[in-house]
This record gives sequence, C-alpha cells and structure tokens, in this order.
Amino acid sequence: MTNASNLSARAMRHRLAWPVITLLLLLAINTAFNASFLHLEWRDGHLYGSLIDILNRAAPLVLVSLGMTLVIATRGIDISVGAVVAIAAAVAAWMIGGSVSSDVSRFPMPLAILAAIAVALLCGLWNGLLVAKVGMQPIIATLILMVAGRGIAQLVADGQIITIYYKPFFFLGSGYLLGLPFSLFIVAAVFVLLYLAITRTALGLFIQAVGINPTAARVAGIQSRRLVVGAYAFCGACAGVAGLLISSNVKSADGNNAGQLLELDAILAVTLGGTALTGGRFSLVGSVIGALIIQTLTYAIYSLGVPPEINLVVKAVVVFVVMLMQSPEFRAEVRTLVQRPVHDGSRA
Repeated sequence: MTNASNLSARAMRHRLAWPVITLLLLLAINTAFNASFLHLEWRDGHLYGSLIDILNRAAPLVLVSLGMTLVIATRGIDISVGAVVAIAAAVAAWMIGGSVSSDVSRFPMPLAILAAIAVALLCGLWNGLLVAKVGMQPIIATLILMVAGRGIAQLVADGQIITIYYKPFFFLGSGYLLGLPFSLFIVAAVFVLLYLAITRTALGLFIQAVGINPTAARVAGIQSRRLVVGAYAFCGACAGVAGLLISSNVKSADGNNAGQLLELDAILAVTLGGTALTGGRFSLVGSVIGALIIQTLTYAIYSLGVPPEINLVVKAVVVFVVMLMQSPEFRAEVRTLVQRPVHDGSRA
C-alpha cells in the first residue's frame, strides 16, 4: 500500500499530471452532457466524430504552440504569430488566386505553399534579429510585427477577403488520409521531427542552457544568439503552416481576422503544458496537451450552450484554476491549511 501511495504521489508531482487530469475531466464533462461525444463513425471513407473534430480544429493551435514553446524556452515570447498566420494565408490565397474556377491556380500550388511558409519564416527571422541582434525586449519586438502584420496581410489581399475555389488546396485543412484528417499528419510530422531534434541532439540542452542563463551559455561556447534567432524563425514557420491549414479549412483568407487572438491561446497552451515563462524548462508533449485542453474547453463551452458573452470568462477561470494547481507553492499552502490542527476553544 505504501509503494502504491508513493507511486501515486510521484505521479501527481509530474509536470504533466495536472494538464492530463484537466484534459480527462473536460472529456468526461463533454461525455456526461453528450452521450455521443466519444462515438466514432466510419463514413465516406474516413472517421467522423466529436473527437476527430476537436483534433482537426486543434491542429493550427498545436503547430503554433510547438513554435512558441521554443521561443518561451529561450526566455522570449512571440505575440505576432496571429498576424503571421494572416500573412501566410493571404500570400497563399493570392498566389492561388480568387478565381471562381476550381481547377485553375494563378501559380502552382506547391509554389504557393512554399512561398507562404517562406514569408512566415522571414517574419520569424525578423523577430529573432530584433531580439538577439538589436537587443529589443521580445514583447516589444514582436509587438511591431503584431501591429504591422495585419496591415501587410490586408495589403497582400488588397483589403478584401480572398475566397479560394481551388479544390486541391482544400485537402490541407479538410482532406483525409487513412481515415484521419490530413492536418493531423502535418502536426505529427512537425512534432516528431522537433522531438527528435530536441532529444537526439544537443539542441534541447542548448535551449535549456540559454533559457536558464544566456550569459553563462555564451561563455560555455553556445551560440545563444543564433539559437534565439532560430527559435523565432521556427515559430514563424509553424505559424505559416497553421495559416495554410486555417485558410484551407475556411476556404478563404481574411487579413483582418485570420489568427485573431491565436497568440494568446498559444501562450496559454504552452504554460498549461508546464513550460516556464522564465525560460529553460519546457515540454513539447505538454504544449500539445495544453492546446488540446483549450480546444476541448472551447468545444465544451459551445456544446453546453454557454452564452457567448461569458465564454471567455469561463475559459479564463479554468485556465486560472489549472495554473494554480500546477504551482508547487500553492499546493504546499493548501496542504499546510488542510493539515493544520484545529484547536478547540472550549479547552482554554
């Protein structure tokens, strides 16, 4: 019994314990109010169901969260990812063209996809250079692109919402492969490549060193500035791929609204997953779980009929509670209050 208790205590101290518990609770709540929530159905050659819908809609957020994880791990932050999503979507939509023809593209689709990702990567590179080379504070450096990026996206789209009719482009965000949404395969590929780079090379150790103490990392011979620039560039590229998925799914590009508030959801997902905003400690798996928590919570809010005017408050309360439960100081304070002996005043 003691061994079981010790094992349970160690499991609860794991950084991913509360995010996993939160995700399971949200799934249980959805199941309790919707009997068919966990039901999966094979139809038209692929799986249908609420879980598939959540995974598909969470794909862009997961991608942005993976990029944001590296940025935050190096003591940075990127609040321009929503604007980069809009820029990438606008570039892809403009290159494919807003023609009513479903068979004709202004430029070859692979070229449009590569151009959108390249532009997003350049945006991330710009942020990284401002932070690492110029020495700007990360929130100020990325605030510049956050504001200007929306204008750039609208300039590319000529101030209009570009509707996309080219059917092959729809496969990115709405297509299926082996019965599952194609977007999941894109996310899985990015995650696996990044995870292998972090765990099978010294990259993960270098990122932790830069996040914990950039000066000491430079003295130790780590190219910390290049690492920071690379983290921002990767974050931008992830936002670019997310922009492609979003524009493909909605079949349009809206420079003003695409990726709106996505940067806040990504930061929340990363912190929910146990990555420290002070840098150093990070978890890719945790960021994926955090993104799924946010998407599952969003699904629950809408499916339970929560009034739109308070759904953001509900989301904020849930995130606040989870962050409190992840805090060792808060849990220690709660244990102290629970274990404090109660004195009977009648004995005085």
